[in-house]
Amino acid sequence: MEPMPVPEPADRPMGILAEPNPDRSLHATLDGTVYARHPVRTHLVTDADNPLEVVRRYATPLAPDTVGVAVSERMIAITEGRSYPMSSIRPGRLARFLVRFVTRPGYGIGLGTAETMQLAIGEVGAPRILLAAIVSGLTKPFGLHGLFYRIAGRQAAAIDGPTSYTIAPYNQAATLGPKHPDRAAGELSRGIGFPVAVIDANDAGCNALGLSPGLDRRFVERLFADNPLGQAGEQTPICIVLRVPWPQGEALPAEPKRRLTPP
Repeated sequence: MEPMPVPEPADRPMGILAEPNPDRSLHATLDGTVYARHPVRTHLVTDADNPLEVVRRYATPLAPDTVGVAVSERMIAITEGRSYPMSSIRPGRLARFLVRFVTRPGYGIGLGTAETMQLAIGEVGAPRILLAAIVSGLTKPFGLHGLFYRIAGRQAAAIDGPTSYTIAPYNQAATLGPKHPDRAAGELSRGIGFPVAVIDANDAGCNALGLSPGLDRRFVERLFADNPLGQAGEQTPICIVLRVPWPQGEALPAEPKRRLTPP
C-alpha cells in the first residue's frame, strides 16, 4: 500500500480535557454510580506512533481512583498499519457485486463501498461474507436486521470507511479493526497500571473489541453507548473514566443511550 500523506496537526490543547467534546456528555450514571468520561486530545496518530507512548504522553499520570482507560480501536489499528488510502485498494468482482446490496447505516460508511467490502473479504474470508450476505438478504423482508454483521463478525463490523466529517487524511481512507484487540488492551494495561478497553463506538452504540483482564464487556459497552468521544474532528481517541461523588439531592446524570438506531 502507498504511504498516506499526513498534514500537520492543528494547534489546539492536548491532554486530558475537563470539558466534554461538543454535543457530548461528560457524566453518565450506571447502576446508581456516576462516572466522568474525560476525553483525551492527542496529536494526529499515524502508523509511526506507538499506542502505549501516546497514552503515556497525553493521559498520564492517572489518579489512583481511575476506573479505567478506553482507547479507540481506530487508533490501535492505525498504529498497526491497518489504515489504507481508498485509492490503494483494488476491489474484486465479488466486492463490487455484494456492495450493491448493502444498506449504509446513518452513522458511517461501514461496508457500503466496494473498497471496504474488499477489506472485509480479505479480513474474514469470502465464504463468511457470502454467508452473511445470503442470510441477511433472506431475512430482511421479514424485518430481521443486523444479521450480516453478526455473521460476518466483529472484525468485519469494525471496518471504518471514509466520511466527510472524519479528520484528514482518514476522510480518504479505510481502516480495518485492530488485529489483536485483547492483546493490545492487555499490553496497554500493563504499561500504565490500569484497566484498558479497546472500543469501537459510534452514534449507534459501542462494541468492546478488546479488554484487559478484569473488565466487564457489558459494563464498557453500556458506559460508552452514547459515544462520548465523538467520531469527527475531535482528535480524542482516548478516554479516562473516573467515579464521581454526586451532590446529595441533585438529579443524577442520565444513563448513556445510543444516539442513533442501527438499520
